[in-house]
Amino acid sequence: MSEALAAIATEVRECRACPLWRTAKQGVPGEGSAESGILFLGEAPGFNEDQQGRPFVGAAGQLLDELLAGIGLDRTKVFITNVVRHRPPENRDPLPAEIAACEVWTAKQLAALRPRVVVTLGRFAMGKWLPGESISRIHGKPRVVDGVTVFPMFHPAAALRSPSLRPAMVADFAALAIFIATGPAVAPEAPKPAAQMTLFGG
Repeated sequence: MSEALAAIATEVRECRACPLWRTAKQGVPGEGSAESGILFLGEAPGFNEDQQGRPFVGAAGQLLDELLAGIGLDRTKVFITNVVRHRPPENRDPLPAEIAACEVWTAKQLAALRPRVVVTLGRFAMGKWLPGESISRIHGKPRVVDGVTVFPMFHPAAALRSPSLRPAMVADFAALAIFIATGPAVAPEAPKPAAQMTLFGG
């Protein structure tokens, strides 16, 4: 598995499938292991991630590390990546075409890791499996979609901007710990919406 992930990382760093590579310093493939069976999928690299080539190493990453520690985990036991692997200019939101171009790497990492659960951090990651949903409504509630157990959460950056969200994130991580320990029942496959116009709503 480590060889497969390393090969994917090399491909990501060389990727030119969308224009983001032109303004980014480097690709950020993701890092970690399959030990815990958890894959965290965020939005996009920011300034610090672009400089270091590692995901979640800025302020949002520090909060993520704290939340992981709160349930007895650290980042070496999970795998962390983003739906877009080059930094968007000025940290703007990733565009649908950019997410689509990066989907091949998400698919390859999922196939290599075969995680028990994918924790989506923020609405852009959630939109891959649950388009049109509101993150404020479904956060902390795992669902099975296309054979993948998806556990939607707020993005740590959102909790930094709005501290009132932090208790919800702490509670969601506690629920995640219970899920990993006991594997409770989750909601069934979500129905496919007829239209994709609200892919990033919520």
